[in-house]
Formats: sequence, structure tokens, C-alpha cells
Amino acid sequence: MFRSNKHIYVQVIDDLAGKTIASASTGDADLGAANTVEGAAKVGAAVAERAAAAGVSAVVFDRGGFKFHGKVKALADGAREKGLQF
Repeated sequence: MFRSNKHIYVQVIDDLAGKTIASASTGDADLGAANTVEGAAKVGAAVAERAAAAGVSAVVFDRGGFKFHGKVKALADGAREKGLQF
């Protein structure tokens, strides 16, 4: 997970293979999510759905040093609501 002033990004990465399995961001045109708490929740839900389609149900959430509140918490909650386990 990475949060900038304009966007929030999240990826599901297979560390052993070194490949990105699923990703989503507020910059994705199909999401139409803004850089807000609600937009972060949409990004979390989208990455959870994309990960589930790739056969991933459990991940380790790396918040990248960002505090776990606001947009970061909304992203995590959005992913958990769609079934992604941390």
C-alpha cells in the first residue's frame, strides 16, 4: 500500500515469484474513486475482488509506515468486507 497526496495505491504481490497478482488505485479509470476515505474503501474492495479472482484469499497488509487510520484504515476495511483476510 502507498498513499500520495493525489492517489492511493495497493498491490497484492507474490514474494516468492516476484510478481504482482492484483492491483488497484484511485487512478484507475474503471473505479472512478477519488482520493478520499470513500475512494480508499472502493480501492480496497476492488483489490480484494481482483485477488479473489486470482485465487488469493489471505495476505499480509503492509501499510508502508503510514498510520493505520483514515484512508489506510478505510482501504483495509473495504478489502476485509469483500473477504480478503489479513
